[in-house]
Amino acid sequence: MLEQYVKKILTSRVYDVAVETPLQSAGQLSKRLGNQILLKREDLQPVFSFKIRGAYNKLAQLTPEELARGVVTASAGNHAQGLALAARELGIKATIVMPKTTPEIKIEGVRSRGGKVVLHGDTFPEALAYSLKLVDEKGFVYIHPYDDPHTIAGQGTVAMEILRQHPGRLDAIFVPVGGGGLIAGIAAYVKYLRPEIKVIGVEPDDSNCLQAAMAAGERVVLPQVGLFADGVAVAQIGQHTFDICRLHVDEVITVSTDEICAAIKDIYDDTRSITEPAGALGVAGIKKYVELYGVTGQTLVAIDSGANVNFDRLRHVAERAELGEKREAIIAVTIPERPAASRRSARRSASARSPNSTTASTPPTRRTSSSACRPTQRTTRVRCWCSN
Repeated sequence: MLEQYVKKILTSRVYDVAVETPLQSAGQLSKRLGNQILLKREDLQPVFSFKIRGAYNKLAQLTPEELARGVVTASAGNHAQGLALAARELGIKATIVMPKTTPEIKIEGVRSRGGKVVLHGDTFPEALAYSLKLVDEKGFVYIHPYDDPHTIAGQGTVAMEILRQHPGRLDAIFVPVGGGGLIAGIAAYVKYLRPEIKVIGVEPDDSNCLQAAMAAGERVVLPQVGLFADGVAVAQIGQHTFDICRLHVDEVITVSTDEICAAIKDIYDDTRSITEPAGALGVAGIKKYVELYGVTGQTLVAIDSGANVNFDRLRHVAERAELGEKREAIIAVTIPERPAASRRSARRSASARSPNSTTASTPPTRRTSSSACRPTQRTTRVRCWCSN
């Protein structure tokens, strides 16, 4: 199976529209973690995501009759933009079904590249079901965002570039996982040519469809998925992708929203670029891996997979980044409504704090009794900043 995929990867036509992205050293992060950290900058693609590779490679395999019918897909955004650009380059019509929760920047990215956008449902499975309905009604050719051998092969060209750009020692590649197209393509190429290199998937802890499937030994459907990392908000790993991942992915790591936000800041500090939440999963995974196993002196690659994020979300990212680095904590304290209760709680808090920490409290939120309408207790949120 791997040999067939490697042949497809080597003959992929991605470079008609995609570019070979740099493998960039993250100097500050490398120094802090005691390992050489390299970033594969797929955020520098024409659509600011690796997805252009697989989308164009799949379209390039269609017959003239299929191209004339037009294509349709379901996507949370990055595959949509890649398909829209690929379709425009080939002169065909593309309809993109996107969840209503898709960031506006991705919706506009599709429209600006000539794609027709249809917003349907709140999750990817809902958008997928509607796109398949359009196949039956309109006769479109469906272009799957990840679960197709030609799409997988297109994404696998990322690994081809990495091994060419860094022929020396390479210990592990950390790959964001949604439906699995990127990690399947990378695993197929790397494990065929350099099987000693670990391929490690990274998922949000609230959208861990590959980790759940690996644990169960079969594909499972998550009851719900988180939406913060919208680019990987997928409830079930693909069939073709899982056939590769179950045999050739070494490990899957999950990370929290706060850890993703901290990774976005890490990438910014080293590159002065803003990564979308899904795009920062690789760096977040490296940090978790180093913490878990205490590795030093290794060469670790993170796939910086995309940069399509709404500007207004950056405030949330900035607020949560310090929590992700464990340099800040938010503590909620319930204080009885009795004389001097606040003063006693403040004294206990002050005596428990370290000499180097400071606190700032938000105005108290009062809770009242439904029978007497008198305050009985209040909750104060205390934010602590700790210097290491």
